[in-house]
Amino acid sequence: MIPTLIGITLMIFAISRLAPGDPFSLQSGPGGQLDAKTFGNYVEQQKKLHGLDKPLPVQYVLWLKNTAMLDFGDSIKHHRPVFELIKERLPITLMLNVIAFVLIYTISIPLGVLAAVRHKKFVDTSMSVIVFVLWSIPVMLAGQLFIGYFCGPTFKNWFPPAGLSSNDADTMAFLPWLGNRLWHLVLPVICLTYRGFAYLAKQVRAGMLDNLRADYVRTARAKGLSNLVVIGRHAFRNSIIPVITIMATLLPAMIGGSIIIESIFSIPGMGRLAFEAVTTRDYNVIMAVATIGGVLNLMGLLLADIAYAIADPRVSFEGKL
Repeated sequence: MIPTLIGITLMIFAISRLAPGDPFSLQSGPGGQLDAKTFGNYVEQQKKLHGLDKPLPVQYVLWLKNTAMLDFGDSIKHHRPVFELIKERLPITLMLNVIAFVLIYTISIPLGVLAAVRHKKFVDTSMSVIVFVLWSIPVMLAGQLFIGYFCGPTFKNWFPPAGLSSNDADTMAFLPWLGNRLWHLVLPVICLTYRGFAYLAKQVRAGMLDNLRADYVRTARAKGLSNLVVIGRHAFRNSIIPVITIMATLLPAMIGGSIIIESIFSIPGMGRLAFEAVTTRDYNVIMAVATIGGVLNLMGLLLADIAYAIADPRVSFEGKL
């Protein structure tokens, strides 16, 4: 995991530095008030102040050394430690994605199993059509349509278009505050949920269909076991490996996808912070967000390997069958 994480950070470091422009030349402010020579001197001073005047290999080694001590440096745009920014933004993104993650698995697994059991029946056909439609709708388009149709006076003014709470939320009691927060989360959570639900439901259905046709399921039914035992204890347990694989990568992927959702709904989370960092070349923030994303992905894969051995006794921790 450690060499893989180093490789991820090295790649992100190279891409961010190769992108045209630098964080100081892209800033508005001093450049519009100073002549070209003075502004050039200002840029050179800022680069020296933030260590950007050193060779790229030296910059990366210094960043790696500081990151190992959980020091992500200072944000060039916000003029604050990156760790403080992440500490403020990460809980918001995790809240959104954990809610969406739970909803995806709570809805898609029962529906996928039901569709497989009722193969080629109305339930199966209807779910296949719904899954196909949901998977085909881009998240960016869905978010804009939600805001246009449900967040304005033109059609239905049912939901707030932006933010996590109303301006007067700080003066509310706990229950009204909680209701206000949940009302603001409805549309962002739907946008984070529907594509993951469609994909997972399709995978559960496909896995269940393969196992329901297997010889051991026919043998279990021939022994007189109930349909519930055959489906739950035998067919579903052997279909859970693909579900574990998806679980290992879904949450990190959703956190990465939060960039779009948080930008559309103006939610001050990690996704919006990453988007702002990329557009302003805030290198330290870019590297910190990429590192956290890499750690989440690698931890997800590690947990998936452990879950394989728990779900299937034939799989050992040494990776042998």
